[in-house]
Parts: sequence; C-alpha cells; structure tokens
Amino acid sequence: MADRININCDMGESFGRWRLGNDAELMRYIPTINVACGFHAGDPHVMRQTVELAVGVGVEIGAHPALPDILGFGRRRLQISGEELKDYIVYQVGALQGFAHAAGVRLSHVKPHGALYAMCGESAELAVALLEAARALDPEMIVIVGGPSIPAASAATGVRAVPEGYVDLAYQPNGFPVLERAKRTWDPEDVAERAVRIVRERRLEAVDGSPLTIDVPTFCVHGDAPNAVEVARAVRERLAREHIEVVRLGAVVGHSLARR
Repeated sequence: MADRININCDMGESFGRWRLGNDAELMRYIPTINVACGFHAGDPHVMRQTVELAVGVGVEIGAHPALPDILGFGRRRLQISGEELKDYIVYQVGALQGFAHAAGVRLSHVKPHGALYAMCGESAELAVALLEAARALDPEMIVIVGGPSIPAASAATGVRAVPEGYVDLAYQPNGFPVLERAKRTWDPEDVAERAVRIVRERRLEAVDGSPLTIDVPTFCVHGDAPNAVEVARAVRERLAREHIEVVRLGAVVGHSLARR
C-alpha cells in the first residue's frame, strides 16, 4: 500500500476582537482540523464561524478542548482530578457538537490541547477520564493523544486513541514535545523534511540528538505559527513530490491499526 498520512491543525483560536492564524487559507492544505472550544481560545462566534468555514471546504472537524487557562493559552499545567477533566471535556466538546449539528455534520475526533495533552499521556487517571468522556459523547469518535498511559486506557474504555507527531515542535528525550508558549517561526523546508522522515523512517531526533521512534498515523501543523500557511504549503508540496498520500484521519487510522 502506498505511503499515506493524515495532517491535523489546531484552528478557531481567535477570541473576541483578537485574531490568531489564517484558518481559511490553512484549510486549503489541511484535511483535518481541531477547533478550540473556549477554554484556551475560541468563543461561541469563532466556533460557529470555524465550523461553517470547514463545512464549506469539506475538511474533517474535531474538538480541541483544553484546561481552563485563556491567559496561558492552555499551555500551563493545572492540578485537576479525573472527574473535573470529564466535566471539562463534556462541556467543551458538547458545545462544539452543537455547532456541528447545526451545520449538518458530525465531529470525527477529539484532541486535547497543550498541557492537557501531556498530562493525559502521563496520568492513568486523566487518560481514562478523557477517553470515558469522549465515549459518553460519541463512542465512534477517535481521540488524538499519545503517551505511556494511553494504550491501557484505550483498551479499558474501548475508545480508539492514536498518537500524533510534530513537525514544527522539537522533541524532548522522553518523546514529549517541547511546548512553546508563543509559537516560533520554523523554516518551511525543514518542517517538510521532518514530515517525510516521519512517514518514511518513523523517526526523528530529540533536542539532545538521541533517536526517537515516531510511529504515528497523523502529524500536527500548528496554526498559530507566524508562517503557518507557508509551512503547511511546503509540507503538502513536499509530500506530493514524494508520492505520499494525505488522507482523512479515519482512513489512515484504519490503515495504521491494521499495519500494527
């Protein structure tokens, strides 16, 4: 089977009069988007507008819930319990489900944002809480989340959970990304090269030079980078030259699970 990959991107991260990213232009290059649900970014108007924009161009829509931390853009850790996390997930994803339903579509996935992503990957309690909340909302939804606690939580809940790779973030030696409170500019060609390596070699290097296995069905291009559109364009053009097919999340997750 030909090489294939999904690309996802965080969008809908504007808030009130504050604008972040160029979602309309990015959707030309990204088949799967994760829409902020108000806790780290986004608001009801931005959520509706982003969903309607995505429906108009036919991209796949998922929810991007976060810790309640607008000031820190969801990239600061908070002490929370599993029960609190369930409520946060149901509240945020349920709101986006309402906008999706009004637009005549169904959410395909959930991907926690920022610090919450790492916390769920590290904590068995939070991993189970995240997946149980997703199952309660829609048992068919895929959850994009990685980390050592996820496989057992996925087996326990029956929820499909898959890790993602990062082409525009550095990696720590433990395999977790180096979070950037303010997204820096990355060279588009360097990012495109990393994308090809994830697909073809399933590996990258950590910041200390140590090798990491990056065996993932999807990778993220961050929409809040200053040159996010240029990065996304370079990645798609390079993947096309390499004859790597870019597909929707559901298609590549099925292929990835079968391959394993």
